[in-house]
Amino acid sequence: MSVLSIRGLGKRYGAVQALEALDLDVAQGSRTAVVGPSGSGKTTLLRLIAGFETPDSGEIAIDGQTVANADAGVPAHRRNVGLVMQEGALFPHLSILDNIRFGIADRTDGAAEALKLMDLVELDRGMADRSPHQLSGGQQQRVALARALARQPRLMLLDEPFSALDADLRDHLRRATAEILAKANVATILVTHDRDEAMGFADQLVVLVGTDRDYSYQNVYAARILGVDGALGFRSPAAWSDWLLGAALELDGNATYQDARNVSSRGTFGTFEGDRIPNRPWLFVNGAARLEWRELVCDDVLSLGWYGRYVHEFYRGWESIGRRDTKQVVPSQLTHTLTLGYWLHGGGALPDASLSFEVQNLTDERAYDFFGVERPGRSFALKVTAWL
Repeated sequence: MSVLSIRGLGKRYGAVQALEALDLDVAQGSRTAVVGPSGSGKTTLLRLIAGFETPDSGEIAIDGQTVANADAGVPAHRRNVGLVMQEGALFPHLSILDNIRFGIADRTDGAAEALKLMDLVELDRGMADRSPHQLSGGQQQRVALARALARQPRLMLLDEPFSALDADLRDHLRRATAEILAKANVATILVTHDRDEAMGFADQLVVLVGTDRDYSYQNVYAARILGVDGALGFRSPAAWSDWLLGAALELDGNATYQDARNVSSRGTFGTFEGDRIPNRPWLFVNGAARLEWRELVCDDVLSLGWYGRYVHEFYRGWESIGRRDTKQVVPSQLTHTLTLGYWLHGGGALPDASLSFEVQNLTDERAYDFFGVERPGRSFALKVTAWL
């Protein structure tokens, strides 16, 4: 059952189209992460769901009830939605206990419930009378989470709640938050810039890459992957040296075929049993050729190399949905890199050093990652390294 259902959602700020024709479903108890570059509409989406903004088009429904469309909307405080911001936004003049009780002020057993929530988010009850400034950043975020849970929301919105914390604490609190929300069986949407954080938190990943390009990706219950890898290598014999102007020639190549398919009839994607997993290339080939000249001046190496990579086209969605000529496809791509490098062995008197120059994506092809996000075009890199 979907706790949240969004259809055709659009929002414009003046001449800027923040969101356009976005569809999204969030199941009960699931965790969804929304990622994308700045300006792609992540925060706008959260504000529309929370009720802080009104959509220009489309519809938002929570538990089957329409809470917002272009004509009207349910006020934010009546949507039964919890919200945790980046800084926690605790009330500085209230104690920890009173901050949590703020969400349950309409119930007589507020203090007892607040203490139970402190237990749920793993806060020592001895902190109940402290002020927010007496807690660490991680503890403050736990208080903010407890306060949001106090309203017994059907949907929890997390707006980059871990970004202000150091790396170790961020990872620990992310895992703890996921466990807490799972225990409470609350559907959750996390907005973040951190792709690793999103992948570690979510059951469903939504990538916003533009006003009219969005999609969601969820895990299947079971998948089967069958594949074949092949590799070849060659190094020219010494007799070829004169023909290659004193160089040695190395050739390498490998190819991979992977057939990853959904083999489960359960869950959101049970109807796509037997389909290839979306956003996953099934054929890619790598090749390399290098010329090396050794001991040109001293104990040194000069190298000229070419590297090529081919990725066959693949679907961004399930194969069995719609006609093939209407599907979103990440097109086939063939990219080339040229490198020129020089390595010098100092022999102890001098440090070992290297200098390399690379032209990446030499032909300026349109290249994409596995989510269909376009990569940079032709680029140049100069690297200088010394081993002391």
